[in-house]
Amino acid sequence: MTLHHCPESLAMVPEIASAGPVSAWGLLRLRRQLELGLPLTPKPYEILAEKTGLSEHEVMTAIRQWQAHGLIKRFGLVVRHRTLGYTANAMVVWDVPDDHVQALGQALAHTSYITLCYQRPRRLPDWPYNLFCMIHGVDRQRVMNQLATLIAEQGLEQTPHAVLFSTKAYRQRGGRYVSHD
Repeated sequence: MTLHHCPESLAMVPEIASAGPVSAWGLLRLRRQLELGLPLTPKPYEILAEKTGLSEHEVMTAIRQWQAHGLIKRFGLVVRHRTLGYTANAMVVWDVPDDHVQALGQALAHTSYITLCYQRPRRLPDWPYNLFCMIHGVDRQRVMNQLATLIAEQGLEQTPHAVLFSTKAYRQRGGRYVSHD
């Protein structure tokens, strides 16, 4: 890759890309640093600036522009929950009538011990479930007790569901923006 053929994202940050080759390479370094995640420090953009040769203002401007143009959809947090002792992790899948899934999803998402909740299409005839929620726990019995409480509080006694405990963690990571070929 030559400097003139830097990543397409440079065109999305004209006020920085026009500053010259140092900034262009700095933006490429910024994209690579963002793949590693934000530094856990009170001033992450300052650290990114130091690592990329950009100013803190350039880092923040580039990130804002990339978000505005959809290159970065969101910033999230990947928690290595097993390292923290959360080894009894259950995905609970529900077969909810389509006209109730939105309301139930909102209710589940606001439950303190539900760490993830989303809707997916059914894959009939084998997979009738359309609402998924995750409970991370330190032991299975506690997770099952939380599920029993959830079912009682939400009136889900008659709602078909399955509890899928994870048995192995493979890999979790954030988005990848730059080809490393």
